[in-house]
Formats: sequence, C-alpha cells, structure tokens
Amino acid sequence: MLEIQNLTFDVDSDGSNKEIIRDISFQIPDNKMIVITGPNGGGKSTLARLIAGIEKPTSGRILLDGEDITNMSITDRAKTGIGYAFQQPVRFKGIQVLDLIRLASGNKKLSAADACIYLSKVGLCARDYIDREVNASLSGGELKRIEIATVLAKAPRISLFDEPEAGIDLWSFQNLIEVFEEIRKGIHDSSVLIISHQERILNIADEILVIRDGHLAAQGPKDEILPGLIGTTAAIPGCVKSGDTVNI
Repeated sequence: MLEIQNLTFDVDSDGSNKEIIRDISFQIPDNKMIVITGPNGGGKSTLARLIAGIEKPTSGRILLDGEDITNMSITDRAKTGIGYAFQQPVRFKGIQVLDLIRLASGNKKLSAADACIYLSKVGLCARDYIDREVNASLSGGELKRIEIATVLAKAPRISLFDEPEAGIDLWSFQNLIEVFEEIRKGIHDSSVLIISHQERILNIADEILVIRDGHLAAQGPKDEILPGLIGTTAAIPGCVKSGDTVNI
C-alpha cells in the first residue's frame, strides 16, 4: 500500500514561497485503480512527480508498505516497485526500442519476441518498432505507447501514469484502458494510479481523487464522486460534461 501523509510542496516564486501542494494525505491500497483528476494547474502532475521521486516534498512523508521512501532517489524508488510514465515521454537518441524494454524489465537477455508482446499490448505492430530508435522519428503518440510498454515490462507495484491518453488515437485509447485493467489484475498486489480528465478512464476507477488549488478537494468511490463531476448539478462546483472529457 502507498501512503501519502501530509504532503506539502513549495517553490520559490519572485522571492516568495508558492505552495503547489497543500498538506495532502491519502492511501492507495493494493489491487486498486485510482484516478486523480482536477483543474489544470491544480497540482496533479506535481503530485505525481513527488510520488515518483522527481521532486522532493517540502514536508510530509511517502510510505510504501510502511517503508519511508520520501528521500529515496528516483532509481531507488523504482527498485521498490514504483513505475512512472511521463506526460511527455522522454526521447533517447541512440537507444532502440528493444533496448529500452530490456532495461525496463531488468532482463538484458529479454528476447525480441517477448519484448514484442509488450508492444502489441499497447497497439503497436511490433516488427515495425522493435529495432527503431527512441528519437524524434517517433510521434508523440508512438512514444507514449512505447513508454507504457516499458511500464508493462517492469511490472511495478505502483504504476503511475500522467495523462496517458495524450496523443493516443481512438482505437489505441480503448486498447489503453484494457491495458490498465490488465495491469491491475495481472500483477499481484499492484495498483494503478492515473492522472486524467477522460470520463472513460474515470469510469474504470475504483476511487477518484479531485485535486484543486493544491489540496485534496474530494475523494471516494467512483460511484460517489463521478456523478458530481459530470452532472449539471455538480457536487464539485464548476464540473460539467464535455464529450469524453471532464472539465473541472
């Protein structure tokens, strides 16, 4: 289980402190799919970066199975079982897709056939990608799917995705939802944490957390929180339905 305890994150802005995350606390039990949503600029991506270890909190603690990982490096945190997919995937000039998947899996001898299984799960024709470099020749959507394939290869305890739908076409988006469900069901004692505004992703959540102005505005089971986000008489003020995207 992942526990966030009184997490706060400040940055210096024009000579004064600006609070981005304000005393947030919540738990992510094993075998759960949690979706974090909220208005743009509310602190969602910052929270994800704090959990992944990219940023360090000003105060508060992050615990995984009771172990304090707050001050762990990104590398050590990954070794504990936290996998992170960036909102904007990183390009690696000179590294082939096969090498990247091998690195993620921790198996330098992973066969091309086994690596292709992960690519196929994210809707990529493996033979067209396995030997390609992870560079500017790939589109944003292709990079996003390759990155998700690396998370599958890693099989982490906590799979953290920051707006995974960005750049994904409609067919692959449905495939993506199936991948999320497979991660939760296929990896023992694992959990999936997704940052998203997409109603179809919110619909597969066990719980929804709403982050607004850096604090936890609402938390609860999907059936309790989602109606307030998409209804015209929203329980969370300012939430309306707009196609497949929830605007908060």
